[in-house]
Amino acid sequence: MSVEEQMIENAKEGKVLTHKCSSCGHLHLSTVYYCQKCGSKGFEDTILEGVGSIATYTIITVPPAGFEKHTPYAFVVLQLDNAELRISGFMGGIATPDDLPVGTRAKITGFDERGIIIEKQ
Repeated sequence: MSVEEQMIENAKEGKVLTHKCSSCGHLHLSTVYYCQKCGSKGFEDTILEGVGSIATYTIITVPPAGFEKHTPYAFVVLQLDNAELRISGFMGGIATPDDLPVGTRAKITGFDERGIIIEKQ
């Protein structure tokens, strides 16, 4: 199974596939090829819970082709708990900033044609 397929399967279970550097232990999203901290190319897979708080987002009211039925929605950046990692995803039903204050608790709940799905906790 490819790294992308593993990432998708984990997202469907509300989890995040990460790579932990074998040399220094620094955590990375699974899309890196060398450690950003020490330069090592050795990694071991580590699965994290896809839970955290909203760091930032963009509300989409004029969607790209194929996303019209999902409007309005937010493309969000989720700061994961217990890791210095952020992951982006899709959150439906967000029309105004009042709908999603920065810091709102959220979690990964799945993956579909939109990408990673994130919902409020």
